[in-house]
Amino acid sequence: MIEKILIANRGEIASRIIRTARNMGIATVAIYSEADADSGYVAQADEAWCLGNGSLSDTYLNSDAIMEIARLSGAVAIHPGYGFLSENPSFAEACEKNEIVFIGPSSQTIRMMGNKIEARAIAGRAGLPLARGYTGDVKTLLGIADDMPYPVLVKAAAGGGGKGMRIVRNPGEMPEMLERTSSEALSAFKDGTVYIEQYIEQPRHIEVQIFGDQQGNVVHLFERECTLQRRYQKIVEEAPSPTLNPQVREKITSAAVSLARSIGYCNAGTIEFLMDAQMNFYFLEMNTRIQVEHPVTEMVTGFDLVEEQIRVASGFPLSFRQEEITLSGHSMECRVYAEDPARDFMPAPGSITLLKNPSGKGIRLDTAYERPGKVHSFFDPMIAKLIVHAPDREQAMRRMEHALGDYFIQGIQTNIAFLNQLMQHPEFKSNKVSTSFVPDKREELVRYADEGKEKVPEYVILAGFLLYSLHQKQDRVKDSDIWSKIGFWRLLPRLRIGVETNAYDVMVYDSGQGKFRFELQEKTVEVSLISQESDRVVFSLGQQRYTTWTGTGEDGFVLISYAGYTFRCYRADVLPEEVVFSAHSPQADGEGSRFISSPMPGKIIRILVAAGQKITRGETLAVVESMKMENSLKATTEGEVKSLFVKEGEMVDSGKLLIEIQPAEETTNNK
Repeated sequence: MIEKILIANRGEIASRIIRTARNMGIATVAIYSEADADSGYVAQADEAWCLGNGSLSDTYLNSDAIMEIARLSGAVAIHPGYGFLSENPSFAEACEKNEIVFIGPSSQTIRMMGNKIEARAIAGRAGLPLARGYTGDVKTLLGIADDMPYPVLVKAAAGGGGKGMRIVRNPGEMPEMLERTSSEALSAFKDGTVYIEQYIEQPRHIEVQIFGDQQGNVVHLFERECTLQRRYQKIVEEAPSPTLNPQVREKITSAAVSLARSIGYCNAGTIEFLMDAQMNFYFLEMNTRIQVEHPVTEMVTGFDLVEEQIRVASGFPLSFRQEEITLSGHSMECRVYAEDPARDFMPAPGSITLLKNPSGKGIRLDTAYERPGKVHSFFDPMIAKLIVHAPDREQAMRRMEHALGDYFIQGIQTNIAFLNQLMQHPEFKSNKVSTSFVPDKREELVRYADEGKEKVPEYVILAGFLLYSLHQKQDRVKDSDIWSKIGFWRLLPRLRIGVETNAYDVMVYDSGQGKFRFELQEKTVEVSLISQESDRVVFSLGQQRYTTWTGTGEDGFVLISYAGYTFRCYRADVLPEEVVFSAHSPQADGEGSRFISSPMPGKIIRILVAAGQKITRGETLAVVESMKMENSLKATTEGEVKSLFVKEGEMVDSGKLLIEIQPAEETTNNK
């Protein structure tokens, strides 16, 4: 058995691998950039080696530095996790040359299946059904596209993880989309090759987990459904698929095994398919690594896939035969991201100031954050994977709703409330979905989340805030009577309190022994303090018990979390005069605005205009990269570029002014 593993990754997947390695008695070596010095996985590993500071190419994508750390640390194997170097054939080849075990398939296999064009050809020879697709230079593809029915999908040949993929709905968009996809692919994968293929409307995304060993055995561990996606990235996965019947399940899993056998595949891999409304499936791609969503397969089969990866890489045969792999119950995974669904899932990096992770029967959390920390703009925005397991799908959905409602992250915007509404949507519950479901229903789900927040009784938030706020006045006095040192508020009990954008005049009366009552809009509420810690207040209102989680935002406002939502609160008597209460998220530049600002922290990778240049409404002016995503900033008015305030390559904060436009009407009036 392998005795020491270097993990060429970070965050939750590094923690996940460390956990299994420790259970197997295997020593682990973590690598980290200076930005990750305080991350949990760094402390969890037996050893941790710093990659220094700098860009991803200087740190987690620096294969030479990683190989040197492996040599110096005495690691005999490298586990690449997913992303980064996990599907880089040159890195796997370097491991082979240095006699270091690469925990994954061979470099030759990665190279074959990593290029989508070659992978399609191999799948076709193995008898798998394919959608129409073509490759070539931009001029050739433009000619071919004219003969294809729209919409057409433009994809990076070396892409993955939803990166380098765009839907083109009319011929006029094709030149720009080919150029942008190629540019994004070159930046992300060092390969700008693209191809086009038939776009299947309203498809489902089904993938099959396969496993092979060095003795030539290949099995499948059934399928996962990953239909719910945003920006072509999965956000909800479940196993088994609620769509497949036994006959189709047999066909699709057999096809996956057939492809894996045809290339002598070894270790964990996933073969992905698109399925149309008639349950015809088409080969999409093969991922030659462990998948983000592997936990749902583990939950329904009972096998630790990372342990099996290590065993197979050590030369052992698979520990299970096909007939021994059975399904038990239903599992779901929600990917929790630092992003704002209301702003088209725009990344929202920042500092987590309070973290309360969910727990309970059938709940698993694979996370990079066990305590508050920084979510950086130059990494993927995923914070955690929340996984549940239950006897059937209906119970799994209810368990996920409960877990999401018990998951609180303060200080940054997340998609937790959005995911909770997704779990409750009747079309998701009845499995009437496609890969376009999330973008199509985004505004509706955001509205439901906002309405859910508005339905939370204001007196619960006010009670939790008052107990926390008045306790702060005691300067940590241990006396159980929280009113003993409030000061002049005992004589003047009216408080002006703000909750989000609402303001309340509240009359507060001391009842003694940790009890008080307050009047709000002619409603009298009796409150009894049960317990209070630094970040948690437990109290009762009448006969009902409540728990609120409390923290302080970077802007100085108190944050109260309850029922799956977080509320910003303040007291007028302690609000700094210079602070103006405003919405939490910076607003995007409005329609017709003369100013273009960065909607998120990130890096300016392209500026497409110059001062004095005339522009049209909707024209792309600049591209900002944040959390591995390119975001185009477009003009909201016609006019002329008056000033540029940044240059390419510059790092910018959210709200940074980038470009000023002189609207066309002003230009005309000045002449």
